[in-house]
Amino acid sequence: MTEPLLLSTTRVSTFRGRQLLTAATSFFFARGERLFAVTSRHVLHDAPSGHFPDRAEFVLHVDARDLTRWVLFSVPLYRDGLAVWRQGTDSAGEVDVAVLELERQHLPEHVVLRAFEPRHLQPTATEVEVGAPLLVVGFPLGFYDTRHHLPVVRHAIISSSFGVRFQGEGYFLTDGRMHRGSSGAPVVMRWKGGDPAMPWRLLGVHAARMDMGGRDLARDETLGLNCAWYADILMTLTEGDSAPDAPRSRGTAAAPR
Repeated sequence: MTEPLLLSTTRVSTFRGRQLLTAATSFFFARGERLFAVTSRHVLHDAPSGHFPDRAEFVLHVDARDLTRWVLFSVPLYRDGLAVWRQGTDSAGEVDVAVLELERQHLPEHVVLRAFEPRHLQPTATEVEVGAPLLVVGFPLGFYDTRHHLPVVRHAIISSSFGVRFQGEGYFLTDGRMHRGSSGAPVVMRWKGGDPAMPWRLLGVHAARMDMGGRDLARDETLGLNCAWYADILMTLTEGDSAPDAPRSRGTAAAPR
C-alpha cells in the first residue's frame, strides 16, 4: 500500500506551445465532487520574470498496483483569452496560490490519486505551536522517483507564530531545506486521531525561500527560512462555479502574446 500522502502530490510542468518552461509541484484538493490542482500562482503566471505559459501538464497514475504506469494530463491555461485558473488577493495584495480545476469526466480511466478536502484544513491556530514538525512534499530541483513518479518529502518546522500573518502577509514561515521545484508543495502536519486514510492536516502551500536583502553573500549563510501561504485560501478559491467570468478570485489576465 503506497503512502496516501505521496499520491496527493504530483509534478506539474508548464509549456508555451511545445516549449517546456518550468517544472514545479502541485497537489490535489477536492471540494464536493469537484477536483482541483493547487500550485503557486507564479508557476502559472509571473509577470516580473516574464513567465507566461499557456498549458500545464500533470503526471497521473493509472494503476494502483503498478505505479510505473502513468500518463500525462494536459490542461490549457487560457480559454477565449481569459485565464482558467483561480488566484486570490487579500488585504496585503496578491496571494501566491492558484487552483486549476480538473474536470473529472476528462481524467484518464482508473486514475489513482488522493486529494485533501476541507476537513483536512487546520480549524484553529491554537493547536499549532511554533516549532511543530512539518512535512513538505514535492519535487526539489526536479528530483523524484523517476520510475514510479512519486515525490520526496522534506522535514521542516513552523518558525513563526501560526495564525499570525508574518509582516502582514498571508503566510507563515517554515524552517527547512527547500529548493526550486518545490513551489506549490503542500505543507502538512500529522493529524493525530484524524482521518486514518489521510492522517494529515493541510496547513499551507510552500511558495518560496526567504532571505535577508542585506546579507553578505561571502560571509553569511542563507537563512533557510521559507514562506507558506495559509491553506484556508483554498476555501475561497474553490467556491462557486467554474466559468472564467465568475468572481474576481480567479485569474483574469489576458492570454500573453
